[in-house]
Amino acid sequence: MDVKSVRRQIVEWLKEKVAQAGAHGIVVGLSGGIDSAVVAGLAKDAFPADCVAVWMPCHSLARDAEDAAKVARAFELPLITVDLTETWDRLTATLRQAIWQGEPPVDSGDFRMAEANVKPRLRMITLHYIARARGYLVAGTGNRAELTVGYFTKFGDAGVDLLPIGGLVKSEVRALAWELGVPVEVIEKAPSAGLWEGQTDEGEMGFTYDELDRYILTGEAAPQTKERIERMIRQSEHKRRMPPIAEIVRS
Repeated sequence: MDVKSVRRQIVEWLKEKVAQAGAHGIVVGLSGGIDSAVVAGLAKDAFPADCVAVWMPCHSLARDAEDAAKVARAFELPLITVDLTETWDRLTATLRQAIWQGEPPVDSGDFRMAEANVKPRLRMITLHYIARARGYLVAGTGNRAELTVGYFTKFGDAGVDLLPIGGLVKSEVRALAWELGVPVEVIEKAPSAGLWEGQTDEGEMGFTYDELDRYILTGEAAPQTKERIERMIRQSEHKRRMPPIAEIVRS
């Protein structure tokens, strides 16, 4: 991949899409990870004076806060902090009380993921508020690998206006990060959605990004890995489509 060419292409694409929408800038949510750092760098290239980064902690790790700040400094981006911890605490407590009158029973289903997914959905509300108030668009941070297997939250981090790196697999995002000058610590840290303590993307998916990239680009993978990837693709198909609309036959 010619990273300099890809960088220019995405920057021009961002300018074009923002102009088409009648907007004049971009807002990016920083997570402390490589994907959001790369999108922030590209957004700064495209809109030097009309780009803002947002850090939205929600029971977040101290290191993620430090890395988000490093990225903002590296690209000289204004950084807005909106702490969503109390909002998440109150909302999830209210939901637990309404549904279970307190703590959920042991067999209550995927309770942990239901609560974890509230975090990216609150973050997207925040980003769209800021974007609307400033006349900006929300640039998402999903890459091709994540989008392929549905490793994102429906109506959460997928609820964006633009996906600048949606055509790049993880290894290509990493190459672009070096080109842009993303802080080394951010490039080399283990990818994580920050859903809970100790959570990592690869641990949750059950395979590495290198294995997923290889499958996407060549169709090749170890049999067990290939089966798992293809199962995730099938199960997440609904995330990549608009909600189905019932067809009405009028007599």
